[in-house]
Amino acid sequence: MVQIEQLSARTPSVSVDELLKGFYPSPRFGEVSFTSYRPDPSQPSQAGAVTALESFATGVGANGSSGLFQKLFGKKDKDNSRAGIYLDGGFGVGKTHLLASLWHAAPGPKAFGTFVEYTNLVGALSFRKTVEALSSYKLVCIDEFELDDPGDTVLMSRLMRELADAGVKLAATSNTLPGSLGDGRFAAVDFQREIQVLADQFDVVRIDGEDFRHRGLPAAPAPLKNADLTHHMQAEFHGKTVARDDFKTLINHLAGVHPSRYRQLLAGIEGVVWRDVETITEQAVALRFVVLADRLYDKDVPILASGVPFDQLFTEEMMTGGYTKKYFRAVSRLTALAREGQNHEPS
Repeated sequence: MVQIEQLSARTPSVSVDELLKGFYPSPRFGEVSFTSYRPDPSQPSQAGAVTALESFATGVGANGSSGLFQKLFGKKDKDNSRAGIYLDGGFGVGKTHLLASLWHAAPGPKAFGTFVEYTNLVGALSFRKTVEALSSYKLVCIDEFELDDPGDTVLMSRLMRELADAGVKLAATSNTLPGSLGDGRFAAVDFQREIQVLADQFDVVRIDGEDFRHRGLPAAPAPLKNADLTHHMQAEFHGKTVARDDFKTLINHLAGVHPSRYRQLLAGIEGVVWRDVETITEQAVALRFVVLADRLYDKDVPILASGVPFDQLFTEEMMTGGYTKKYFRAVSRLTALAREGQNHEPS
């Protein structure tokens, strides 16, 4: 028996305290460590990243400022260390695994969240209260760091600068070098000072390699037929709570739920079933759906779907535009979850 719910019928509310308490690695990365990371022997930069992060972890919580204040105001930085470490690499090379491993290894208080979760926190608390809340932390980890508009550039530049001045260590992952954040999205040259302030705070660690979600794995499963969805749902999700939605109804519903609440939107859901997946043609809708894809991946929620395959979820223009990395990440993650959703043949 499968318990069926609908995401499109859920409207979660989240308090400020719940937002703050939610800044820790998702269950997918709840018990990872540096030793559980498996570097690709053909990519020495992966083992090098582990060594760099282990070294960085020993400095978290140490006395003294981060060094950014000295750089900004001309005072000498005695140990020449920077406030943060920045993991740059392609999709699926284990950056989030390593960032979560750092979080687990470091002393608290500490925070772990995605870039959008921090910007949502500022929206909920105000900038000053966010700084006050995080300035007492020893480590702030920012996954999927990306700058999508000028406002975010200025906001995150100020937030990182003030946290670094307070002695907070910073760690981030992204698919873009910090000096190139914002490229292709807006007139980055107009905000070069803010971008440079961000770049100056991090030592960059490059991680090479191919997407592990597709290394040695079969091709993504083809979408199911509508008539087969129920049979597969009963086989895959027996005894579980499943959210079953018409895809178009779901994406329309997401417009009325703030992305900061998507984690709570999925509370208790162990599988999702989408009927008639279609290509998303509006940028705002697509970006919201990327956040949902990230939260599904965080919770390791398998997917069954009919309609177009996930590599056709976004338009060709989107896949080659300013947000291409976000969309490729979403497709990669949704494809992995779709594989998990079709592990067995229906009985």
